Amino acid sequence: MHDIVAIIPARSGSKSLEDKNIKELSGHPLLAYSIAAAKLSKKIDRVIVSTNSQRYKEVAEEYGAEVPFIRPEEISTDSATDKGFLTHAMSWIQGEEGDLPEYWVHLRPTTPLRRVEIIDEAINKIIKDKNATSLRSGHKAPESPLKWFISERGYFKGFMGKGEKYNLPKEMFDQVYIPDGFVDIVRSSFVMNTNEIHGHKMIGFESPVCSEVDSIQEFDYIQYQLNQNGSRLLDYLNQIKG
Repeated sequence: MHDIVAIIPARSGSKSLEDKNIKELSGHPLLAYSIAAAKLSKKIDRVIVSTNSQRYKEVAEEYGAEVPFIRPEEISTDSATDKGFLTHAMSWIQGEEGDLPEYWVHLRPTTPLRRVEIIDEAINKIIKDKNATSLRSGHKAPESPLKWFISERGYFKGFMGKGEKYNLPKEMFDQVYIPDGFVDIVRSSFVMNTNEIHGHKMIGFESPVCSEVDSIQEFDYIQYQLNQNGSRLLDYLNQIKG
């Protein structure tokens, strides 16, 4: 039985950047980088792409992922939640194959540059913690959002309400983390039996600062990073498509 599955959501219809999940980055579609990360992992047994597009299905399969189903359009809209595609994938696997893998490693295509060993570290961490309901990655915020302002009738006021707590030094605030798409892991036994996907015992996994794609400017910046630093993932993709 495959007990650790990578699930890569790649719907078509993005409005922020047209067809961003298959937009070519150094000669390969964006979603291929997440497939490569999963393929290079020492822990992941199986790589599944969840998409609503036949075209995306063909691209994913070309790079070695499984696409055993086409995701329904009603859970592929701009307002669709992660819960929708996750429960759909889990229900399909359980219904068609019987055995349902416990650990689902959620790799978003919009975070293409990952270090594989960090993904494996995250998997080890949740496997060792039997009480954990999930794991989510985040990187350190340079400053607490509790020092931020909200705007009210053209005037700034403290996010924390009365007083000038926003003037306190940052050392007075707890460290906070910005959620990112480096790696999330959920457990099917929790997702399929609750209305949540992460739950109240979500392991906080500190990841490196990572860039995510939601605009052409962010895409161009990631291309610049690749040009400057290269990537093990890009090397792998060039090898299998060479």
